[in-house]
Amino acid sequence: MTTAKTHQVRTLWLCGVLHGFTHLYQMALVPLYLMIQKDLRLASVEQATLLVTVMGLAYYAPSYPMGILADRVSRKKLLAAGLAINGLGFIGLGLAHSYAGALFCVALAGFGGSFFHPAATALIARLFPANTGKALGLAAIGASLGFFVSPIYAGWRAGTTGNWRAPVVEVGLYGLLFAMMFYWLAEEDYVPAAERARGTGASPAGRKGSQEKLFPTAGLWFFFLAASVAFSLRDFAGSAMASLSSLFLQNAHGFSPQTTGFVLSGIFLASAVSNPLFGHLSDRGRIPWAIGLLLLALTMIALFPHVPNGWMFATLMIYGFFFLANYPVVEAMVMDSVPDAVRGRVFGLFITTGGLVGNTSHWAVGAAVKHLGLNAALPGAYYPLYGALAFLVVCSLLGMPCLHAIRKREGLDHEPVTSVQEVSVKPVVGKLGGVE
Repeated sequence: MTTAKTHQVRTLWLCGVLHGFTHLYQMALVPLYLMIQKDLRLASVEQATLLVTVMGLAYYAPSYPMGILADRVSRKKLLAAGLAINGLGFIGLGLAHSYAGALFCVALAGFGGSFFHPAATALIARLFPANTGKALGLAAIGASLGFFVSPIYAGWRAGTTGNWRAPVVEVGLYGLLFAMMFYWLAEEDYVPAAERARGTGASPAGRKGSQEKLFPTAGLWFFFLAASVAFSLRDFAGSAMASLSSLFLQNAHGFSPQTTGFVLSGIFLASAVSNPLFGHLSDRGRIPWAIGLLLLALTMIALFPHVPNGWMFATLMIYGFFFLANYPVVEAMVMDSVPDAVRGRVFGLFITTGGLVGNTSHWAVGAAVKHLGLNAALPGAYYPLYGALAFLVVCSLLGMPCLHAIRKREGLDHEPVTSVQEVSVKPVVGKLGGVE
């Protein structure tokens, strides 16, 4: 393998590991809600779940500005800096002894996380233009492992040390170390926007080389915003599933933080297989696979609170196998719909909408469980909540035809995938674990 090929393969896998850290931070506090409430003397669990909501809002609110940066500056530097800030936020959170300090630190951590998706998604789509779905699926293995390890590690360390602070500080330090490794080993991808638009052939018919506008017509804006809102309902349901299940297991079934963390990890275990698998399959037709994955996932959401304790881990694992696999498929749909010159900004705006709506779910779940009062100890009280989450996933399916309409109106629906890197990337595509 040539030096150039080695750099491209290595950069993809480094992005995957960084992806793992990004989502490890998002799940680390979920099994610790009740311990945090007690230690910080919070009035209700709603305040503990609000920490994750604040982190999520800070994670997604800057996504569009980060997308602008991803289209104009070094994506490698953005990714390394973001992980370093994310890690520092968690170190600060583990040392905070007031609720106000904890809120500030989770906001800082979330801001650091906001660097990742616009830069990494655009970088991977640029490196592997012919099979973006499978490349994003391979990178998503890291997210699956981060999601899987996070609740297990946090619950285990909290249980063995008797406090929630040890795992929080430790994962912060691990992130700082990997940020330095990423900066040293990853391939530089910066290409000025003017050169990218001039040399890639990425501006389809109708764009006329205008890389300054995200969407040149009001119709395209309408379809994009409609798709973003629709998929934000999916994001709300997915985020709520973790927090609601954490409180459901501990309140209604008496699970410990360690056991809760282990059971929640089932959501993410099998997605390490399903992400690259369905990402690859979707390269031959994205919409059918995305719809099928979400329909199967919502079935498992509605079923979960009804299964016996011994089947909960397996049920969550099946749910995660299908639900998380839709992300690389939909992300590839978004990347397929627009030229390379605007991908960072488009994806930044896309996940801003989904993230801001989706991450209100943690607070909303805490408020809903608080509203249950004494009934929070009864499994049946949670049935309507899980049913509502399944219904939101159904509504998110409306985003599929909207993305298809954008691709068609941009003139990309019948256009072969080409880019300025294709000469250098084509040889490595066939080498990358079967991405060809």
